[in-house]
Amino acid sequence: MKYIFWISLVLLSTELFAQNQWTTQKANDWYKKQGWVRGCNFQPSTAINQLEMFQAATFDPQTIDKELGWAEELGLNAMRVYLHHVAWTSDQAGFKKRLDQYLQIANKHGIKTILVFFDDCWNDEYHPGKQPEPKPGVHNSGWVRDPGSMLLNHPDSLPVLEKYVKDVMTTFKNDDRILLWDLYNEPGNSGYLNKSLPLLKAVFGWARQVNPSQPVSAGVWNWDAGFDDLNKFQLENSDVVTYHHYLYIDQHKKRIDELRAYKRPLICTEYMARRNGSLFQTIVPMLKQENVGAINWGFVSGKTNTIFAWNMPMPDGKEPELWFHDIYRRDKTPFSQDEINKIKALTGKK
Repeated sequence: MKYIFWISLVLLSTELFAQNQWTTQKANDWYKKQGWVRGCNFQPSTAINQLEMFQAATFDPQTIDKELGWAEELGLNAMRVYLHHVAWTSDQAGFKKRLDQYLQIANKHGIKTILVFFDDCWNDEYHPGKQPEPKPGVHNSGWVRDPGSMLLNHPDSLPVLEKYVKDVMTTFKNDDRILLWDLYNEPGNSGYLNKSLPLLKAVFGWARQVNPSQPVSAGVWNWDAGFDDLNKFQLENSDVVTYHHYLYIDQHKKRIDELRAYKRPLICTEYMARRNGSLFQTIVPMLKQENVGAINWGFVSGKTNTIFAWNMPMPDGKEPELWFHDIYRRDKTPFSQDEINKIKALTGKK
Protein backbone atom coordinates (compact mmCIF):
# COMPACT_ATOMS: atom_id res chain seq x y z
CA MET A 1 0.00 0.00 0.00
CA LYS A 2 2.82 2.40 0.87
CA TYR A 3 4.54 1.58 -2.43
CA ILE A 4 1.36 2.31 -4.41
CA PHE A 5 0.99 5.65 -2.60
CA TRP A 6 4.62 6.49 -3.39
CA ILE A 7 4.14 5.74 -7.10
CA SER A 8 1.04 7.95 -7.15
CA LEU A 9 3.00 10.83 -5.66
CA VAL A 10 5.75 10.41 -8.23
CA LEU A 11 3.37 10.25 -11.16
CA LEU A 12 1.69 13.42 -9.94
CA SER A 13 5.03 15.24 -9.68
CA THR A 14 6.28 14.09 -13.08
CA GLU A 15 3.09 15.21 -14.80
CA LEU A 16 3.78 18.78 -13.76
CA PHE A 17 7.08 19.42 -15.50
CA ALA A 18 7.77 20.36 -19.09
CA GLN A 19 10.11 18.14 -21.04
CA ASN A 20 13.22 20.21 -21.78
CA GLN A 21 15.84 17.60 -22.47
CA TRP A 22 18.77 19.02 -24.38
CA THR A 23 18.79 18.37 -28.11
CA THR A 24 21.59 16.19 -29.40
CA GLN A 25 23.04 19.28 -31.09
CA LYS A 26 23.12 21.25 -27.85
CA ALA A 27 24.66 18.33 -25.98
CA ASN A 28 27.39 17.78 -28.54
CA ASP A 29 28.15 21.51 -28.78
CA TRP A 30 28.51 21.60 -24.99
CA TYR A 31 30.82 18.58 -25.00
CA LYS A 32 33.12 20.08 -27.63
CA LYS A 33 33.76 23.02 -25.31
CA GLN A 34 34.87 20.78 -22.42
CA GLY A 35 37.83 19.10 -24.03
CA TRP A 36 38.53 15.49 -23.13
CA VAL A 37 37.00 14.86 -19.70
CA ARG A 38 39.16 12.74 -17.37
CA GLY A 39 39.27 12.23 -13.64
CA CYS A 40 38.16 10.07 -10.72
CA ASN A 41 35.32 9.38 -8.38
CA PHE A 42 36.61 11.46 -5.50
CA GLN A 43 36.29 10.83 -1.80
CA PRO A 44 39.01 12.34 0.41
CA SER A 45 41.03 9.63 2.13
CA THR A 46 39.80 10.86 5.53
CA ALA A 47 36.08 10.24 4.81
CA ILE A 48 34.39 6.84 4.84
CA ASN A 49 31.24 8.02 3.07
CA GLN A 50 29.26 10.96 1.70
CA LEU A 51 28.16 12.12 5.15
CA GLU A 52 31.64 12.15 6.64
CA MET A 53 32.84 14.13 3.64
CA PHE A 54 30.28 16.94 4.03
CA GLN A 55 29.25 17.13 7.69
CA ALA A 56 30.66 20.09 9.58
CA ALA A 57 32.59 18.07 12.17
CA THR A 58 34.49 16.02 9.60
CA PHE A 59 34.67 18.23 6.50
CA ASP A 60 38.39 18.28 5.68
CA PRO A 61 39.32 21.05 3.24
CA GLN A 62 43.03 20.59 3.90
CA THR A 63 43.03 16.99 2.72
CA ILE A 64 40.72 17.84 -0.18
CA ASP A 65 43.07 20.61 -1.28
CA LYS A 66 46.14 18.39 -1.01
CA GLU A 67 44.64 15.46 -2.87
CA LEU A 68 43.05 17.55 -5.62
CA GLY A 69 46.49 19.12 -6.04
CA TRP A 70 47.81 15.66 -6.83
CA ALA A 71 44.98 15.25 -9.35
CA GLU A 72 45.97 18.52 -11.01
CA GLU A 73 49.54 17.26 -11.30
CA LEU A 74 48.22 14.18 -13.13
CA GLY A 75 46.36 16.39 -15.60
CA LEU A 76 42.88 15.42 -14.39
CA ASN A 77 40.10 17.94 -14.98
CA ALA A 78 36.95 16.38 -13.47
CA MET A 79 35.92 14.64 -10.27
CA ARG A 80 32.67 12.82 -9.51
CA VAL A 81 31.44 13.54 -5.98
CA TYR A 82 28.53 11.99 -4.09
CA LEU A 83 26.13 14.00 -1.94
CA HIS A 84 23.61 12.75 0.66
CA HIS A 85 20.24 14.21 1.59
CA VAL A 86 20.87 13.72 5.34
CA ALA A 87 23.82 16.12 5.18
CA TRP A 88 21.33 18.67 3.81
CA THR A 89 18.41 17.95 6.15
CA SER A 90 20.75 18.16 9.16
CA ASP A 91 22.27 21.50 8.18
CA GLN A 92 20.93 22.99 4.96
CA ALA A 93 22.89 26.24 4.93
CA GLY A 94 26.07 24.66 6.26
CA PHE A 95 25.92 21.83 3.75
CA LYS A 96 25.63 24.21 0.81
CA LYS A 97 28.43 26.36 2.23
CA ARG A 98 30.73 23.35 2.48
CA LEU A 99 29.76 22.20 -1.00
CA ASP A 100 30.63 25.65 -2.29
CA GLN A 101 33.97 25.45 -0.45
CA TYR A 102 34.67 22.09 -2.10
CA LEU A 103 33.88 23.61 -5.51
CA GLN A 104 36.22 26.52 -4.79
CA ILE A 105 39.07 24.16 -3.98
CA ALA A 106 38.44 22.01 -7.05
CA ASN A 107 38.19 25.05 -9.29
CA LYS A 108 41.53 26.32 -7.97
CA HIS A 109 43.06 23.11 -9.30
CA GLY A 110 41.35 23.36 -12.69
CA ILE A 111 38.88 20.60 -11.84
CA LYS A 112 35.16 20.59 -12.59
CA THR A 113 32.75 18.45 -10.60
CA ILE A 114 30.09 15.88 -11.43
CA LEU A 115 27.62 15.86 -8.53
CA VAL A 116 25.64 12.72 -7.65
CA PHE A 117 22.34 12.91 -5.75
CA PHE A 118 20.90 9.43 -5.14
CA ASP A 119 22.58 6.04 -4.87
CA ASP A 120 21.34 2.44 -4.50
CA CYS A 121 24.69 0.94 -3.42
CA TRP A 122 26.02 -0.57 -0.21
CA ASN A 123 24.59 0.02 3.30
CA ASP A 124 20.89 0.77 3.70
CA GLU A 125 21.10 2.30 7.19
CA TYR A 126 22.49 5.79 7.73
CA HIS A 127 22.33 8.56 10.25
CA PRO A 128 23.81 12.02 10.82
CA GLY A 129 26.68 12.51 13.22
CA LYS A 130 29.65 10.27 13.81
CA GLN A 131 30.12 7.70 11.07
CA PRO A 132 31.39 4.13 11.57
CA GLU A 133 35.05 3.23 11.44
CA PRO A 134 36.16 1.11 8.47
CA LYS A 135 35.90 -2.65 8.76
CA PRO A 136 39.41 -3.99 8.06
CA GLY A 137 39.75 -5.26 4.52
CA VAL A 138 36.10 -4.68 3.55
CA HIS A 139 35.36 -2.67 0.40
CA ASN A 140 33.22 0.41 1.09
CA SER A 141 32.22 -0.91 4.52
CA GLY A 142 30.77 2.46 5.55
CA TRP A 143 29.26 3.70 2.28
CA VAL A 144 25.52 4.42 2.48
CA ARG A 145 22.61 4.40 0.07
CA ASP A 146 20.48 7.44 -0.50
CA PRO A 147 17.56 7.20 0.18
CA GLY A 148 17.50 3.39 0.07
CA SER A 149 14.50 1.50 1.45
CA MET A 150 13.62 4.49 3.65
CA LEU A 151 11.60 5.88 0.76
CA LEU A 152 9.80 2.60 0.15
CA ASN A 153 8.83 2.40 3.83
CA HIS A 154 8.09 6.10 4.23
CA PRO A 155 6.77 7.48 0.92
CA ASP A 156 5.80 10.67 2.75
CA SER A 157 9.52 11.54 2.71
CA LEU A 158 9.40 12.15 -1.05
CA PRO A 159 8.63 15.90 -0.67
CA VAL A 160 11.76 16.26 1.49
CA LEU A 161 13.88 14.70 -1.24
CA GLU A 162 12.26 17.01 -3.78
CA LYS A 163 13.10 20.08 -1.68
CA TYR A 164 16.66 18.83 -1.25
CA VAL A 165 17.30 18.27 -4.95
CA LYS A 166 15.66 21.51 -6.03
CA ASP A 167 17.41 23.60 -3.37
CA VAL A 168 20.88 22.31 -4.23
CA MET A 169 20.33 22.45 -7.98
CA THR A 170 18.77 25.92 -7.86
CA THR A 171 21.66 27.24 -5.77
CA PHE A 172 24.26 25.99 -8.26
CA LYS A 173 22.24 25.86 -11.52
CA ASN A 174 24.44 28.43 -13.28
CA ASP A 175 27.73 27.46 -11.67
CA ASP A 176 30.48 26.78 -14.24
CA ARG A 177 32.40 24.76 -11.65
CA ILE A 178 29.83 21.98 -12.02
CA LEU A 179 30.30 19.87 -15.12
CA LEU A 180 27.19 17.70 -14.88
CA TRP A 181 24.42 16.58 -12.53
CA ASP A 182 24.41 12.79 -12.11
CA LEU A 183 20.94 12.36 -10.69
CA TYR A 184 20.97 8.74 -9.56
CA ASN A 185 23.86 6.29 -9.21
CA GLU A 186 23.14 2.71 -10.22
CA PRO A 187 19.35 2.76 -9.85
CA GLY A 188 17.99 -0.70 -9.24
CA ASN A 189 21.05 -1.97 -7.40
CA SER A 190 20.76 -3.86 -4.08
CA GLY A 191 17.90 -5.89 -5.54
CA TYR A 192 15.58 -2.88 -5.98
CA LEU A 193 15.22 -3.22 -9.76
CA ASN A 194 12.07 -1.36 -10.90
CA LYS A 195 11.28 -0.24 -7.36
CA SER A 196 13.81 2.51 -8.13
CA LEU A 197 12.03 3.64 -11.28
CA PRO A 198 9.53 6.03 -9.63
CA LEU A 199 12.30 7.96 -7.83
CA LEU A 200 14.41 7.95 -11.00
CA LYS A 201 11.53 9.50 -12.93
CA ALA A 202 10.83 11.94 -10.12
CA VAL A 203 14.40 13.25 -9.87
CA PHE A 204 14.52 13.85 -13.62
CA GLY A 205 11.25 15.74 -13.26
CA TRP A 206 12.65 17.91 -10.48
CA ALA A 207 15.80 18.59 -12.47
CA ARG A 208 13.79 19.60 -15.54
CA GLN A 209 11.77 22.01 -13.40
CA VAL A 210 14.98 23.66 -12.17
CA ASN A 211 16.37 23.64 -15.73
CA PRO A 212 20.07 24.05 -14.85
CA SER A 213 22.64 25.36 -17.30
CA GLN A 214 24.58 22.11 -16.87
CA PRO A 215 23.46 18.81 -18.42
CA VAL A 216 21.76 16.08 -16.38
CA SER A 217 22.23 12.34 -16.64
CA ALA A 218 21.91 9.02 -14.83
CA GLY A 219 24.37 6.35 -15.88
CA VAL A 220 23.42 2.92 -17.18
CA TRP A 221 25.39 0.18 -15.51
CA ASN A 222 23.66 -3.21 -15.77
CA TRP A 223 22.39 -4.68 -19.03
CA ASP A 224 20.52 -7.67 -17.57
CA ALA A 225 16.88 -8.01 -18.60
CA GLY A 226 15.63 -6.86 -15.19
CA PHE A 227 17.07 -3.40 -15.89
CA ASP A 228 15.41 -2.86 -19.29
CA ASP A 229 12.86 -0.32 -18.04
CA LEU A 230 15.43 1.61 -16.03
CA ASN A 231 17.97 1.66 -18.86
CA LYS A 232 15.38 2.78 -21.40
CA PHE A 233 14.33 5.69 -19.24
CA GLN A 234 17.90 6.71 -18.40
CA LEU A 235 19.12 6.62 -21.99
CA GLU A 236 16.08 8.39 -23.40
CA ASN A 237 16.08 11.21 -20.82
CA SER A 238 19.76 12.01 -20.18
CA ASP A 239 21.29 15.04 -21.89
CA VAL A 240 24.67 13.30 -21.94
CA VAL A 241 24.91 9.50 -21.90
CA THR A 242 26.87 8.25 -18.90
CA TYR A 243 27.65 4.64 -18.09
CA HIS A 244 29.76 2.28 -15.96
CA HIS A 245 32.04 -0.47 -17.27
CA TYR A 246 34.51 -2.58 -15.32
CA LEU A 247 35.44 -5.29 -17.85
CA TYR A 248 38.00 -5.90 -20.61
CA ILE A 249 38.73 -3.46 -23.40
CA ASP A 250 36.97 -5.46 -26.14
CA GLN A 251 33.72 -5.60 -24.17
CA HIS A 252 34.06 -1.94 -23.22
CA LYS A 253 34.57 -0.87 -26.83
CA LYS A 254 31.54 -2.91 -27.90
CA ARG A 255 29.40 -1.12 -25.31
CA ILE A 256 30.61 2.28 -26.56
CA ASP A 257 29.66 1.34 -30.11
CA GLU A 258 26.16 0.43 -28.92
CA LEU A 259 25.72 3.66 -26.97
CA ARG A 260 26.73 5.72 -30.02
CA ALA A 261 23.23 5.05 -31.33
CA TYR A 262 21.93 7.83 -29.07
CA LYS A 263 24.14 10.38 -30.85
CA ARG A 264 25.02 12.08 -27.57
CA PRO A 265 28.35 12.64 -25.82
CA LEU A 266 29.54 9.68 -23.77
CA ILE A 267 31.18 9.81 -20.35
CA CYS A 268 32.23 6.64 -18.54
CA THR A 269 31.64 7.63 -14.93
CA GLU A 270 33.03 4.40 -13.44
CA TYR A 271 35.77 2.09 -14.72
CA MET A 272 39.12 0.59 -13.58
CA ALA A 273 39.05 -2.59 -11.56
CA ARG A 274 42.43 -4.24 -11.88
CA ARG A 275 41.27 -7.74 -10.95
CA ASN A 276 38.64 -7.52 -13.72
CA GLY A 277 41.13 -6.47 -16.39
CA SER A 278 39.83 -2.89 -16.56
CA LEU A 279 43.21 -1.12 -16.50
CA PHE A 280 44.52 2.39 -17.01
CA GLN A 281 47.06 1.09 -19.51
CA THR A 282 44.40 -0.27 -21.85
CA ILE A 283 41.11 1.50 -21.15
CA VAL A 284 42.25 5.13 -20.93
CA PRO A 285 43.99 5.26 -24.36
CA MET A 286 40.87 3.74 -25.91
CA LEU A 287 38.56 6.22 -24.18
CA LYS A 288 40.71 9.14 -25.28
CA GLN A 289 40.78 7.90 -28.86
CA GLU A 290 37.00 7.51 -28.80
CA ASN A 291 36.60 10.95 -27.14
CA VAL A 292 34.71 9.35 -24.27
CA GLY A 293 35.01 10.91 -20.82
CA ALA A 294 37.04 8.77 -18.40
CA ILE A 295 36.17 8.86 -14.69
CA ASN A 296 37.71 5.91 -12.83
CA TRP A 297 36.72 4.70 -9.39
CA GLY A 298 38.95 5.91 -6.58
CA PHE A 299 41.90 8.22 -6.16
CA VAL A 300 43.69 8.08 -2.78
CA SER A 301 43.47 4.91 -0.71
CA GLY A 302 41.72 5.73 2.55
CA LYS A 303 38.75 4.96 4.75
CA THR A 304 36.59 3.63 1.93
CA ASN A 305 38.89 0.59 1.61
CA THR A 306 38.39 0.38 -2.14
CA ILE A 307 41.82 -1.13 -2.71
CA PHE A 308 40.01 -4.32 -1.63
CA ALA A 309 37.72 -6.07 -4.12
CA TRP A 310 33.93 -5.90 -3.94
CA ASN A 311 33.30 -9.44 -2.71
CA MET A 312 36.71 -10.49 -1.42
CA PRO A 313 37.13 -9.17 2.15
CA MET A 314 40.54 -9.48 3.76
CA PRO A 315 39.86 -9.35 7.51
CA ASP A 316 43.51 -8.85 8.42
CA GLY A 317 43.35 -5.51 6.56
CA LYS A 318 46.72 -6.15 4.92
CA GLU A 319 47.27 -4.21 1.71
CA PRO A 320 46.55 -6.58 -1.19
CA GLU A 321 49.27 -7.24 -3.73
CA LEU A 322 46.85 -6.23 -6.48
CA TRP A 323 44.73 -3.19 -5.60
CA PHE A 324 41.17 -3.25 -6.88
CA HIS A 325 40.69 0.55 -7.18
CA ASP A 326 42.59 3.76 -6.28
CA ILE A 327 45.83 5.30 -7.52
CA TYR A 328 47.80 6.72 -4.57
CA ARG A 329 48.55 5.92 -0.97
CA ARG A 330 48.07 8.71 1.56
CA ASP A 331 51.78 9.57 1.38
CA LYS A 332 51.41 10.00 -2.42
CA THR A 333 53.32 6.87 -3.33
CA PRO A 334 51.43 5.27 -6.22
CA PHE A 335 50.24 1.71 -6.54
CA SER A 336 51.99 1.68 -9.92
CA GLN A 337 54.43 4.20 -11.34
CA ASP A 338 53.69 2.78 -14.77
CA GLU A 339 50.06 3.83 -14.35
CA ILE A 340 51.14 7.34 -13.36
CA ASN A 341 53.37 7.59 -16.41
CA LYS A 342 50.58 6.41 -18.71
CA ILE A 343 48.04 8.86 -17.29
CA LYS A 344 50.45 11.80 -17.52
CA ALA A 345 51.37 10.90 -21.09
CA LEU A 346 47.70 10.90 -22.09
CA THR A 347 46.87 14.16 -20.29
CA GLY A 348 49.95 15.99 -21.60
CA LYS A 349 51.66 16.24 -18.20
CA LYS A 350 54.70 14.21 -19.24
